Amino acid sequence: MRRRSLLIAVPAGLVTLAACGDEDSGSSKASDSASPQASGTSAPPSPKIVDGPLPAITAGTKFGEKPTVAKGSGEPSKDLAVKTAIAGGGKAVAENDFLVADYLGQIWDSAKVFDNSYDRKTPIVIQLTQGSIIDGWRYALAGKKAGSRVQFSVPPAYGYGDQGSPQGGIKGTDTLVFVVDVKDTLNAKSSAKGKEVPQDDAALPKVGTDTDGAAPSIEVPDTAAPKKLVANYVIEGDGPEVAAQSTVLVQYKGVVWDGGKEFDSTYGRKQLTSFSLQQVVKGWSQGLTGKKVGSRVLIVIPPELGYGDNPPQGSGIEKDSTLVFSVDILATM
Repeated sequence: MRRRSLLIAVPAGLVTLAACGDEDSGSSKASDSASPQASGTSAPPSPKIVDGPLPAITAGTKFGEKPTVAKGSGEPSKDLAVKTAIAGGGKAVAENDFLVADYLGQIWDSAKVFDNSYDRKTPIVIQLTQGSIIDGWRYALAGKKAGSRVQFSVPPAYGYGDQGSPQGGIKGTDTLVFVVDVKDTLNAKSSAKGKEVPQDDAALPKVGTDTDGAAPSIEVPDTAAPKKLVANYVIEGDGPEVAAQSTVLVQYKGVVWDGGKEFDSTYGRKQLTSFSLQQVVKGWSQGLTGKKVGSRVLIVIPPELGYGDNPPQGSGIEKDSTLVFSVDILATM
């Protein structure tokens, strides 16, 4: 499994998407990289943010390039030192957003690199919220814009505290230095991006193509539901393909075929959700596997690939219901 640096918690899947109890449900594997993880201790007060000192970036100075960072000189700041090395012009990162970024982290005194995403060639996707990421990241990156390269140093109080992180070779007295390339920020207003795909089959539901962050319409035809799984692009993105074992970050809306009644939606909660495709109903895992990040997908799930005669209590789904979803695949995690 691809290592998932910096993540300490996977948001719980919604009850209406959980696989039936007799199915195998893959658990999220902890990262085996030497990466920073948020401690379980209570958060300290908001830090004072200063300009430096910060060690020089000596190579890989362009956005998206793996940087080389010099060893820290002298005593690091006891505050959070933050510098925008490259100013981007994209959306600003806000608390509780999901950050898409490449990064490198090393120790101030030794310049030992304990983790980086550049070698994995896959950016991290992580929520900028307390308990999901070390506080140094939360405070240093809030307000920065997509397209920016941000360098910052994190004293122990805003990293791992006195206990450090033995897994990463980080002592409780170590100040950490990070270079982060902010590629994107995702929140409840995010939508699919790509080219619209014709929806020519009158026997299938038609999904709205608006991309303003509002819930798309789903028009279910007055015909018999298909007997087999349907998974069609409504908007085709240009991101990487979703693998069968991927964890995906999505917006979605679900209705039942008979009557078109909505039973679940991230739009109504104003909160994105993420889950492993190994932990959801078969119609979701089969329907999203192979689809591209950035896409909106129509999924029509027959009962045997959904909940059959055992729908979740209180979900509003009747036994043997065919389910219809519009799913925006925003990222893999």
